[in-house]
Parts: sequence; C-alpha cells; structure tokens
Amino acid sequence: MGDISVGACSWTDPELVAGGWYPAGRRDAEGRLRHYATRFPVVEVDSTYYGLPSARNSRLWTERTPPDFRFDVKAFSLLTGQPTRTAALPADLRPAGGSSWVRADDELRKEVWERFSGALAPLREAGRLGTLLFQFPASLAPGARGEAVVEECAERAADWPLAVELRHPGWWGEERRTATAALLARHAIATVAVDTAQGLPTSVPPVACVTSPDLAVVRFHGRSPAWGSSGPGAKEAKYRHTYTEAELAEWLPRLRDMADQAASVHVLFNNCCADASVRAAETMQGMLAGDAAFTLRGPRGVPR
Repeated sequence: MGDISVGACSWTDPELVAGGWYPAGRRDAEGRLRHYATRFPVVEVDSTYYGLPSARNSRLWTERTPPDFRFDVKAFSLLTGQPTRTAALPADLRPAGGSSWVRADDELRKEVWERFSGALAPLREAGRLGTLLFQFPASLAPGARGEAVVEECAERAADWPLAVELRHPGWWGEERRTATAALLARHAIATVAVDTAQGLPTSVPPVACVTSPDLAVVRFHGRSPAWGSSGPGAKEAKYRHTYTEAELAEWLPRLRDMADQAASVHVLFNNCCADASVRAAETMQGMLAGDAAFTLRGPRGVPR
C-alpha cells in the first residue's frame, strides 16, 4: 500500500499568518516554513499560480525543510489557459498595448514554461518536488478541444511529474468518466480528486480515480454553498468551511483505495480561511494515524 501525506494548500495565506497557528518567533518567512514542516510532510505552493517563481526561492524552500519534505507546485495561470494579469508577467514579456489582461499564444506560452520550469530546477534536482499541479478552469469542457489542451500540457511538461485538476464537472460525469481517466492515464498524469459542495451547477463529483502509479492527489476545497460564485468577496465565501470529522471520514475508504493503487497519495486542504485548512489537515492526520490500514508520512506517521 502507498503512503499518505497530508498538508495544506498554502503556508503563507495572510489569514493563516495573522492567526495564532504560527507561534511567536516563527512568523517571518523562514520561521513559518520551518514550523510548518514540523507539522506536515507536504505543502502546495499556490503563489506560483499568480506569478512566476524564482530559482532563489526554490533553493530557500529546499534549505528550510527536511530532506523528505515535498512541494506540490501550482502551475502559473497562463500555462493553464486562464486569463492572466499582464502585471504578473516579467516586464520583457508584457505585450504592447496596455491591456490589463493577456491570453498566451504558443510563443509566449513556450517562453513562460521555460522560465517557470527553470526556476523550479533547484527544487526538482534536490528531489523535493512532489508534482506540478495544473488546475484547468471550469471553462475547459470535455471534448476535442479540452483533450487537446491536456495533451499539449503533457507534451510541454514531459519528464516532469504532473497532476491535473479538471474543474468542469462534465469531465467526471458517469458517461465521460472512463474516457477522462484513460486520457490522463495515457500520459501517467495523476488525477486530482476534489471535495467540494455538491448539488451546484459547478460541482465536480468526488471521484477518486488513480491514473498514475506514482501519485494520486486529493484537494479539499470546503463545502461552502457559495462554491462557483463570483464577484466581490466571492473567493473568501467559496473557501469558507470548517470540516467535521464525519465529513472527513467519508474519504477514508476512497483514500484506502487510492493508496492501494498509487505509491503515494497527497491530501491537501484548500479551505483557506483563517486556520481552517491546517486544523482540518491536523484532524485528518489524526484519523489516518489511528487507522492501521494506512501508512502515514510525516510527524504523526512514519519517522522522518
């Protein structure tokens, strides 16, 4: 059976930093990461979705965490077809015309990938990269175009560990599920299963599908009824949820099945309001540690 690593989707979220989870004296950039790494064995880097990473940060992340700590790095928005703020690009890549938003052509996407992947080289070379997470927008529907986008992603990032979250619910509908799994398995791309509110037009079903022998990923987004909403304050409303033990327990059989099929399973909490994500991660760690069926990585599991 594969091992399970539990963590959060950010260690730098402003609400988390402002709360009381980080002890006094550990609230600077270095102290936060070092403290986080004493509690969990994996973290998702979400800042790389909003701006390109730097090789310097990759080296610092490696230096500030134990040798078996892993970083799942979220792909820059432009690489997933999302509209991207022009200001998020390096100055020399910003198109002329003064537009606030940019959509990439093939040439720009290729250059951005070279810089993105190059900045992560120190992390990868140190063996500390868990996976690259490509979160595709809900506008990417299943079909020929959607499949082509996923295929292009796999070709661009060949030889990199990849995980894909498909946010259009149609990808995982009963009539499409097998074809979606086959598409990802063809490239050994790890499927990202999600937990989120059900019964909404944007709800992705909680399908725990394993398409890579190396890794499976689950992201817990919370179960707010505001999931899928937009407008002022929507982001905070979408992710505002405190998981109960009963809600987390629903996933134990699914996690057991995933661990039976993949060498590693990463369980990441994205309900990033105040300290809800790390508290839920701590609860999940405790539940897994108390179940002999699981091999848990990190401070409460396998010795590091």
